Amino acid sequence: MTNAFERLQQALRKLPGIGYRSSERIALHLLLGKPEQLQALVAALTEASTAVRRCTRCGNLSDGDLCAICSDPRRDHRSVCVVEDVPDLVAIERSATWRAGYHVLHGKLSPLNGVGPEDLNIASLRSRIEAEEVDELVLALPNDVEGEATCHYLQESLLNGRNLRVTRIGFGLPSGGGVLYADSVTLKSALDGRRAFN
Repeated sequence: MTNAFERLQQALRKLPGIGYRSSERIALHLLLGKPEQLQALVAALTEASTAVRRCTRCGNLSDGDLCAICSDPRRDHRSVCVVEDVPDLVAIERSATWRAGYHVLHGKLSPLNGVGPEDLNIASLRSRIEAEEVDELVLALPNDVEGEATCHYLQESLLNGRNLRVTRIGFGLPSGGGVLYADSVTLKSALDGRRAFN
């Protein structure tokens, strides 16, 4: 193959979930099968690279200063759901169960990987709490060591005597899942997060 084709394939392979065969198929499809789609893809990528940025309030994707969620007056911005990354926000939005605000940390604390509090979107969360009188933080971070460490750090560093309710999302068995097939960590989370049966 040509050098240009190889460079295209290598660039595609750097995308998450795309291996050697997939990158080869995509490159061949764009160059030979549907060359008109190639120009549309290039134009969309160019536009997105210049127009899309982080929301100044929550860290979500936006094409202005505020994202669509932060600029929606129908949302209760006194409650803020803290997530690790934008895909987590998208998943919660897709469930249509949360009608309040968000805050995207863009990672979680991981000293082993050199990720400290200064590497995360925590300073703007602190500013929101101080300026906007946030009443509740819902910590929707992963149920792993780094996620738990991040939750503890946020609770200790942001409370400082404030009357702020901090909650954690529940973990456990998925809807329709059985006890028999759950791993021990999932069962522990489910038992720890039990609540009254009405």
